[in-house]
Amino acid sequence: MPQSVPDQRGEDASYELETIGSRTILERRHTADSGRDAVPDGRSSSSRREPSALLESAESCISSPEHSQAELQLSHHATQLYTVSYLVLFSIFGTLARIGLQALTVYPGAPITTGVTWANVGGCLLIGFFAEDRKLFREEWGASSAGRGKLNGNGDEQQRIDDPDNDVDALMKHKAVKKTIPLYIGLTTGFCGSFTSFSSFMLDAYRALSNTLPNPNTESILPRNGGYSFMAVVAVMLYSILLCLSSIVVGAHLADGLSYFTPPLRFKFMRNVLDRLVVVLAFGCWIGTIFLAMWTPDRYRPIQEQHWRGSAEFAIIFAPIGCLFRFYASLYFNPFVSSFPLGTFLVNMIGTLVLGVCFDLQHASTIVARKNIDDIPSSHRLLGCQLLRGIMDGFCGCTTTVSTWIAEVHSLNMKHAYLYGLASIGLGLALLVVIIGPMQWTAGLAQPAC
Repeated sequence: MPQSVPDQRGEDASYELETIGSRTILERRHTADSGRDAVPDGRSSSSRREPSALLESAESCISSPEHSQAELQLSHHATQLYTVSYLVLFSIFGTLARIGLQALTVYPGAPITTGVTWANVGGCLLIGFFAEDRKLFREEWGASSAGRGKLNGNGDEQQRIDDPDNDVDALMKHKAVKKTIPLYIGLTTGFCGSFTSFSSFMLDAYRALSNTLPNPNTESILPRNGGYSFMAVVAVMLYSILLCLSSIVVGAHLADGLSYFTPPLRFKFMRNVLDRLVVVLAFGCWIGTIFLAMWTPDRYRPIQEQHWRGSAEFAIIFAPIGCLFRFYASLYFNPFVSSFPLGTFLVNMIGTLVLGVCFDLQHASTIVARKNIDDIPSSHRLLGCQLLRGIMDGFCGCTTTVSTWIAEVHSLNMKHAYLYGLASIGLGLALLVVIIGPMQWTAGLAQPAC
């Protein structure tokens, strides 16, 4: 039985779209043999190849005259559109799930006061499940039944010759193929990547280090010496990382344990119904939220009341931008160094940097924060605070990801895993110390207006 651990490319965007264009031509009539020629094993090469070169080499392996160049190009563009649509829609769902779970898990008496931890754990568990699952996308691009199985006299398909459940090579090929399916990319890169947030994790670590981490168990933050702050930041990092590492393995075990009960998704239904429906839903929800943000009910309510709709709406507006930026940045940069996923590292650092700047602006009394604890902010300050909060929860939360980062750390060998992991948390925390620290030590952090 193959090891039930998701590999680095389970949600690595650099390999999810490598063969999208070439695989789409296998949707109806191509055999599995030509399909296997068109799908490279994600582990076989550490050098970077242009997506256009991959598409050309894959197309050259297929000599069927039934598909013209125009048909291939149209299929490629359709798959690209479906992929982007899934990313847009699932980034919205992931952001709302993260915001909601944070609100649910921060309460008086909570054993863990960093709400984003549970979102990160949940996202890692799901990515572990999807990466190891062998049933949901068993039909792949619709060509598997043509080359892997045959019908008996009763019309039932016999056991596949290269069944992923019984053949290690078939399992590896199946994992490589399903990473090119738009729905799989939407679930992993879109939902799981947006459900988790590396930048929020780094902000919690910084606030633990600087003794500004909100605690629902006390009305105010109690003073303490530097030694306790050091212990606090180590605790936040340890329990967050270890819980996420454990959950990704548990997710893989769940995929194995529930494989008998997991129904396969039909390729024809996905391609002919679900993919097309998602295009309308994704852009409809995104555009609709933009109009909602223009006339949010928060602006017509008393300033003293709680205002959460505006922040959530702005987060939804910025979430797809961050998710698409992360996806294409990883697609371009990750193949450069096989032992150090450069794309994921860069987007995590960029998102953390932007979050630090927005955090400063949100807590500056001269910009959008309250001048004092009893100050009632104006509607303009409230709007500015909601906008900044939306950028932090939406753009920064979806640009940065813990699920991919943890999957990559788990898949690398020990030396490279420690190097990559320590570099990520070290530089991420250092960025926030440099950005937020000077303001906190000089002007101080005022109470936000929202």
